[in-house]
Amino acid sequence: MTATNASLNDRTGRPGFAVIPVLDLRGGRVVRARRGERSSYAPIETPLAKGSEPAPPPPRLLDAWPARTVYVADLDAIMDGAGPNLAVLEAIARACPGIGLWVDAGFSDSADVATFLATGLGRPVIGSESQADTRLVADLGDRAVLSLDTRGTERLGPASLHDDPSLWPLDVIAMTLARVGAGAGPDLDALRALRAPGRRVYAAGGVRGPDDLRALRDGGIAGALVASALHDGALRLAEAGDLA
Repeated sequence: MTATNASLNDRTGRPGFAVIPVLDLRGGRVVRARRGERSSYAPIETPLAKGSEPAPPPPRLLDAWPARTVYVADLDAIMDGAGPNLAVLEAIARACPGIGLWVDAGFSDSADVATFLATGLGRPVIGSESQADTRLVADLGDRAVLSLDTRGTERLGPASLHDDPSLWPLDVIAMTLARVGAGAGPDLDALRALRAPGRRVYAAGGVRGPDDLRALRDGGIAGALVASALHDGALRLAEAGDLA
């Protein structure tokens, strides 16, 4: 599977706002993320699938929103140090032909990233919370996506990754863990402060529906990672066609 440009309009191919559906995986099942309290994430209940296994939800997610990219968080890898669950990722890739995957598997080692890239399953997401320094981000450049992770007012990982946009690749996620699944809305002021020339910033955490996405778009944000609003039916293409 080849990486796709998440900020291209799904229908026209022109630059536009990107809505990126999210799959959080724990024990091979899709779980519902809430406030970044990962130990309490439970298997998801959603009208988009009969169960929480990962293979059925992606096509149904893409029926709800025809995205070009899906973000996958492998929580076993992030929390337990396990390798990426390649079997599950392959199943998702087969279920979603032509869709690019952004995969966060707690990458902190260049050899592990190289092994993952060789699978062709997607683009690695390098979370700041998993980094001891800036070397991996610098070495990978635009082959990876950088996730600048925060929990409340705490910035996770090396301060220089948060402070120095020259270290950032083209695509940067602002991961506000405390807002994930909380229905609190995105932190618009913090997101505006992250904007940097030549970088695309994506919001993650707090999106409640179309109005939040429009506020992000109008504020110069390139796109948003969305889970709860899709699973709960608050975001559907019929009511937000201007965002697709």
